[in-house]
Amino acid sequence: MKISFPYMGTSPLVVSYLFENLGHEVVCPPVPTEKTLSLGVQYAPEFACIPFKIVLGTYLEVLEMGAEVLITSGGCGPCRAGFYGELHRRILRDLGYPVEMIIMEPPLREPLDFLRKVYRLLKPAKLSNLYHVFRVAVEKMLSLDEIESTMHKLRPLAYNKKLITKAYSEGLEMIRQADSVKEVKEAKQATLEALWRVPANHEYEPLRVGLIGEIYVVLEPAANHDIERILGDMGVYVHRSIFLSEWVRYNVLGSGEKHIRASAIPYLNQMIGGHGQNSVGEVVRYAEKGFDGVIQLAPFTCIPEIVAKSILPAISRDKDIPVLTLFLDEQTGQAGIETRLEAFVDLIKQKRRKREAS
Repeated sequence: MKISFPYMGTSPLVVSYLFENLGHEVVCPPVPTEKTLSLGVQYAPEFACIPFKIVLGTYLEVLEMGAEVLITSGGCGPCRAGFYGELHRRILRDLGYPVEMIIMEPPLREPLDFLRKVYRLLKPAKLSNLYHVFRVAVEKMLSLDEIESTMHKLRPLAYNKKLITKAYSEGLEMIRQADSVKEVKEAKQATLEALWRVPANHEYEPLRVGLIGEIYVVLEPAANHDIERILGDMGVYVHRSIFLSEWVRYNVLGSGEKHIRASAIPYLNQMIGGHGQNSVGEVVRYAEKGFDGVIQLAPFTCIPEIVAKSILPAISRDKDIPVLTLFLDEQTGQAGIETRLEAFVDLIKQKRRKREAS
């Protein structure tokens, strides 16, 4: 069967490798574009969030490319994302695509259902090959996160930002081609060395900004107008609150976020779905680490992030850390994003100067 899946950040490099080596024919989703979003907007409910619309547009593109089965993640709690797989399936069916949708719910929620779906996906694979495939996939995921994190650190320091982008893009291709743990580690090391070789001012101390919010708009540049690159080009170091490997660890093992939620408890002491409580806790943690500011990325109409936003002014006041919220939808323009980021960077730059002068 020809299978495909949503596009989010660097995940297609890992997911494509995994399914191809499990014996499936993979239709790799293309990088989301304006066309992708337009397709999603055309057929999605008006008040659906931008991740819903981009993913729907992606599904329509891969179905035209021959995909027969779509694999996506589910969810639980108040966030509507847990219903998106089923809603996507119904919309596609009404459009004349009787596609099969395999929705992978968190394994600790419905273990038997999860194992049944995993067994089906593993069925074409050779048992002797499973350990190798999963080891390589995990190594790719961890390596991609490390490379991306290093790129964010070095971009604001580099004299020529384009060289950072070039080294990063070449590194992604090397990771994609790697077919063993050894090859993945070698590709990662080569990419990190290439990034560090880019001429840079290592004496420069950039402004430090934490990036929080709903996972899709945080991880996917097509949804956030490539905000990490924009800020890096402005000379700002961006620390993302979540990476792909952390998200997988939390959803598969149900661990890894307790310390973040503990930080949120004085302001928000209950789970509100999505990454809402995490957004609150992350602002507290960034303030404690001495960051200059925090930017919250939120899909328009995202209830968990709207709740978090209503609490963030109190944290900003108590912890003395500026917070900017950017709501994103199909109407959000690149110029508007850049203008607001420039104003925010000027604000935190002046704040740092005042602090240093006192």
